[in-house]
Amino acid sequence: MNPRPPFRADHVGSLLRPPELAAMRARYRAGEADAAALRDAEDRAIRQVVARQEAIGLASITDGELRRDWWHLDFLSQLDGVQLKTNEGEKFRTAGQEQPPITAVTGRVACSRPIMAEHFGFLKSITSHTPKLTIPSPSMLHLRGGRASISKDIYPDLEPFWDDVAAAYRQAIAHLAAAGCRYLQLDDITFAYLCDSKIRANCVRNGDDPEALPRRYAQTINEALRDKPADMTVTIHTCRGNFKSAWVAEGGYDPVAEAMFSTHVDGYFMEFDSDRAGGFEPLRALPRGKKVVLGLVTTKVGELESKDALKRRIDEAATFVPLEDLCLSPQCGFSSTHHGNALSQEDQWRKLERVVEVAREVWG
Repeated sequence: MNPRPPFRADHVGSLLRPPELAAMRARYRAGEADAAALRDAEDRAIRQVVARQEAIGLASITDGELRRDWWHLDFLSQLDGVQLKTNEGEKFRTAGQEQPPITAVTGRVACSRPIMAEHFGFLKSITSHTPKLTIPSPSMLHLRGGRASISKDIYPDLEPFWDDVAAAYRQAIAHLAAAGCRYLQLDDITFAYLCDSKIRANCVRNGDDPEALPRRYAQTINEALRDKPADMTVTIHTCRGNFKSAWVAEGGYDPVAEAMFSTHVDGYFMEFDSDRAGGFEPLRALPRGKKVVLGLVTTKVGELESKDALKRRIDEAATFVPLEDLCLSPQCGFSSTHHGNALSQEDQWRKLERVVEVAREVWG
């Protein structure tokens, strides 16, 4: 295994919520359990999934996002000036009537207190491996609602908005660094979403220019990372949607690869588990010295990928990027939201085991 993340066998982060934790959270919402009881249940569940990740042989360890309801909204809603609203734009396909909310910017964006630093501190205290924290990318405050979801009274011009977002993230990252975080993942669906003509059309309806957005998002990410510690590894994960095994976007990475690869991160977790993601050709634009973590193992269904099939696809990708710059992971998390995807706990762990097995056989 390579000594610094991203690792040859890695994973995106979220894990299916254990039934006991889901039951306790339901009791908490019903007023039948207090916050301390919920926290104890979360701590127990996180200890269990950490031990399982270590036993499988993963080098990066997450808390499975078990304390969250939504992979992004739990973080974004804690920023100053951010509220949640109903999504009126592109919907998740096959996800049924329920759809995740989106953010609305109703005040000046800032980070006046640590966000999830305590969560990371607990994770770091219970693993001897490399703890990883996943947070939504700064561009997640914009894409789904766009200009239409950002108060024109507060931000008549968007440049100060982007400046404030970058500054808020610099503060949030400083809090996480102070808690000991040295492996941070920015979950960013925006690049992959902007590969889809329907999403681009929705951007126009929201009052934005989809041609300019990839570069704008990349610039904001770079500004957000400007003061990060030199020894902090940062990666970006991008996908086309994962709510309850559904998706929103389709299309290869060609329209966004150059902008995405201009971000000052160490690696990219990229979805490649289906034809929706297109081919590996856009990887030609990857700068040398950076890593691509190939998301070849799907988290949307329980069927286990064969080792031979995964190795063939790694070989295909290696025609565009040197093998030493590649890694392997699932295409997304297993439970981007508390609902979980359409597979079992055992399916989940088998897939993570398969990632470790194949990585060992390919890279040694």
